[in-house]
Amino acid sequence: MKLSMSGFLQSQGPSAGPVSSLREGPVLRVQLNDPESGNVVSGAMLDALLDVLAVPDPEVRVLVLSAAGEDFCLGGDRAEFADWLDDDPTGRGIRIAGDKARRVCEALSTSRAVTIAAVHGKVIGAGLALALSCDLRVGADTASFRLPELALGLPTAWGGVLPRLIHEVGAARTRELILTGRAFDAAEAYGLSVLQRVVPRDALDEAVTAWTKPIVRRPEAALRVTKAVLNSYSAPTRLGDPSLLDAELLASVAAATRRQRGTGGTEPVPIR
Repeated sequence: MKLSMSGFLQSQGPSAGPVSSLREGPVLRVQLNDPESGNVVSGAMLDALLDVLAVPDPEVRVLVLSAAGEDFCLGGDRAEFADWLDDDPTGRGIRIAGDKARRVCEALSTSRAVTIAAVHGKVIGAGLALALSCDLRVGADTASFRLPELALGLPTAWGGVLPRLIHEVGAARTRELILTGRAFDAAEAYGLSVLQRVVPRDALDEAVTAWTKPIVRRPEAALRVTKAVLNSYSAPTRLGDPSLLDAELLASVAAATRRQRGTGGTEPVPIR
């Protein structure tokens, strides 16, 4: 398929809210759009992502995920977690959000379109899960990454991030990153295959375009089948899908941690 630049630049208009989206021909640009909070993943953001991703447009060949502001994403909304536990100490609200998180990440990873994450600034917890769910990942050379859940009294159970990390990075390195919760920079992220390209911050758009242009020219059927085959071969071989347990694990541990703090447990360390 030959695509003219005029066709490529035809826009179907942006949407606003915690997530904005803009269709440009066969490319759908989705942006986390709550920069004042550091794009923390709230229930409202998950709902907005599902609105965009749950019913994919078959004409979209490439989906680009990026973020507004100084940071890609500072992780889950911990204040909202606390509110949910206040409303229901058993963690029902966290279970609901955890299920939505899994559906969002699955929509990115199983999309017929090629999904590209363009990250910058801090990429923490849930933000890393969103990026890892994409086929291709490019990061600014100043980006930093962290999985702080253990220090926050939570398991690493959000959106299926753990099996994806083990598959992409390897079990030994994943274990070290999760147990220590240490930050790592873009150069290390590239070495770990968390990123496939590292560029200066102002070259992110150019890097995305360099990937996008050849992809949108590929025959639709061949691109769709190749994406499906890659997903099939890259999925970890297993008897069951442990990510289905993420919401239950997250809610149960969060509720238990809340009870422990109520009887003298320690407060979590800040992640910023």
